[in-house]
Amino acid sequence: MNDHSIQIGADGVDAARIVEEIRERVRQKRAAGAYADPAVAQAERLNLGGLDAGSEFMDLYLDALRGACLVDIGDFPIEERRPLLAPLLVPLKRLIWKLLRFYTFRMWSQQNQVNSLLATGVEAVFRNHEQKIAELEKRIADLSNRMDESGR
Repeated sequence: MNDHSIQIGADGVDAARIVEEIRERVRQKRAAGAYADPAVAQAERLNLGGLDAGSEFMDLYLDALRGACLVDIGDFPIEERRPLLAPLLVPLKRLIWKLLRFYTFRMWSQQNQVNSLLATGVEAVFRNHEQKIAELEKRIADLSNRMDESGR
């Protein structure tokens, strides 16, 4: 693959060599099992040239954003690692949690609403731009066809 989409404008820098070094390191790490997680492997397979608006990277990114934008507001067990203090500290911590739970859940719920709205907004803007680009590409193709037909 000789499509080197990285462009560096500095003297003495070979972008093609840098891209090849990155690819070689990725091959070595993959062979060593560094990318065993399927999500990491899928993200790693997307090359640097594929980061345009129509690529699978944006879909992967938006899926990750949707999955990570919500704070887990579920209850959690209260434990104490120091066995001597546990009989005293665990009930105290549970009491404090019961008193603060309402405020904490309220704050987390509001944060989840904000995060969800932001994630939805980012996705809507992306989809809107994606649609406009597709319409413009179609229009350019139609105009090119008209020019070709009129030039004959």
